[in-house]
Amino acid sequence: MSVQVILREPIDNLGSRGDIVKVANGYARNYLLPRKLALPVTESNQRRVSRERVVADARDAAEKEAAEAFASRLSQAVCIIGRRVGQTNTMYGSVTNGDVAASLAAQSFEVDRRKILLVDPIKQLGAHTVRIRVHRQVTTEVTVHVVEEGKENDPIVAPVAAPSAEPVDAAEPIDTTEPETTDG
Repeated sequence: MSVQVILREPIDNLGSRGDIVKVANGYARNYLLPRKLALPVTESNQRRVSRERVVADARDAAEKEAAEAFASRLSQAVCIIGRRVGQTNTMYGSVTNGDVAASLAAQSFEVDRRKILLVDPIKQLGAHTVRIRVHRQVTTEVTVHVVEEGKENDPIVAPVAAPSAEPVDAAEPIDTTEPETTDG
């Protein structure tokens, strides 16, 4: 048996705020209604949800804008994580989302480790790109350098500067001679 409810919050794989959906009676009675995620379909509840939707949409827009600003700052961060390695540069252990979160926290970026979308732990030295979900609709990427323990501060590991905005034309020769100066 199923029942129709109006969603007060977006729910994955079900619908967004204000949608009228048909769900199992037990799901509505035992989960959606007690948690105030949905209301029974009535005229007054439809008006109530539409008023809530206007306020929530404005709040969501502000949250998304703040999340985009945070994501742009976060994308500039570079995590350098040291791990013990064997003679053949084989890592002992791996780098997990908790390690990435701790490295970001050391750089004053508070990110919940559950929002770091690391499919499998990192098990190799080198540079890796890790996705982070900052908001429901905003994700960003962070570069994680996994290096040998004790070499976290080596200049070789330091992030490479971004290439210049003006590309150099390979067909055009570059003048490397020093200009002549006249003493006079």
